[in-house]
Amino acid sequence: MAVCALPLAAAQPHDAHHAPHWSYAGAEGPAHWGELGSEYTECSAGKNQSPVDLSRAAATSERSVVFHYQPARYRVENNGHALQATPEGGGQFVRIGGESFALKQFHFHTPSEHTFKGRHFPLEAHFVHQSTQGALAVVAVVFDAGKANPALKPLLAKKLKPGQSVQLPHELDISNLFPADTAHFRLNGSLTTPPCSEGVNWVVMEAPVAAAAAQLEAAATIIGHPNNRPVQPLNARIVIEEAQ
Repeated sequence: MAVCALPLAAAQPHDAHHAPHWSYAGAEGPAHWGELGSEYTECSAGKNQSPVDLSRAAATSERSVVFHYQPARYRVENNGHALQATPEGGGQFVRIGGESFALKQFHFHTPSEHTFKGRHFPLEAHFVHQSTQGALAVVAVVFDAGKANPALKPLLAKKLKPGQSVQLPHELDISNLFPADTAHFRLNGSLTTPPCSEGVNWVVMEAPVAAAAAQLEAAATIIGHPNNRPVQPLNARIVIEEAQ
């Protein structure tokens, strides 16, 4: 999860002006995040870190995840770590086990952060949600090469440089960024960027969504560098697979 520069107080409890700088390579890369400052120690000391490799899961017939998305206006930004879209207004949420989490933003990682039996996909979207109590839930969707995806087109239309943003001219229905097959994995995890806070509810969609090769290349070009944290040990966690 999560993300790159989350605009949530619960996800970034420290003043961004005083938080240590981090990146995806070199001395400030993922292998060193836990050494960059005391607020990042969970990146190296945590036991429930994300992302993970999804190679085994306990199947259940439970249906605990319900999506409630509708067309909305979005502002798209290249924040230097990821390409991120933030909704204007509310009405977008997911219910997990009866608890509601409002959509705060979604962003992209290239290549995917989660792996499926060791396989990376070219692109992964993280839909970041927060409950009224401050709990975080992230829904992950991976993309694979195939036919063009109309829902991705407006997000990639402007070749945004770091620090640039644009208001989408039309409403976007993000449900079109999700697979028709709603089977998914569930597990407890963390933010996938500093401060790597744990206690995040993760829902990882099992089926990939198609995107044209040119769209996948455009996303990688805009982001400008690989922005995937390496997979982390599963440790004692159990991954639940819900087929819906």
